[in-house]
Amino acid sequence: MSFLSRIGFIETAEQEQARLAQAPKSSINHYLSTLPVTIEGWPKDLVVELPWQQPRTDQPYRVVVVPIEFREDLLPDGVEEKSLPRKRHSGSWTCAVVFSDHPSYPVGGYRIVVTAAELARGQRIDLAEVPAQV
Repeated sequence: MSFLSRIGFIETAEQEQARLAQAPKSSINHYLSTLPVTIEGWPKDLVVELPWQQPRTDQPYRVVVVPIEFREDLLPDGVEEKSLPRKRHSGSWTCAVVFSDHPSYPVGGYRIVVTAAELARGQRIDLAEVPAQV
């Protein structure tokens, strides 16, 4: 547990999981609440396979992205963040799709927006290991 979580500034992993689990059962956030965080820290420029397995979709897909640009969650004008703790893995990333077998997300300069919570539950791909698998 990080120092900021211990002092109550950022929600703990358990608080984040409970918050995501409050979403409707068919939602992506509820699905993410069932997965462990596998990527801690800033994911910019990492190669990440998104968690697109069943039951999220009717069939499993592989979608691999590189996070490029971070965007904070927006609040309505005049509204400030209410209280502590702050949300863990908040915001979203504009990502480049670098591999995909999903028909809606082609490779080749295609960009998608992915929540930070989803990226944190993705699988980091180490490119140094890829040639050995071929």
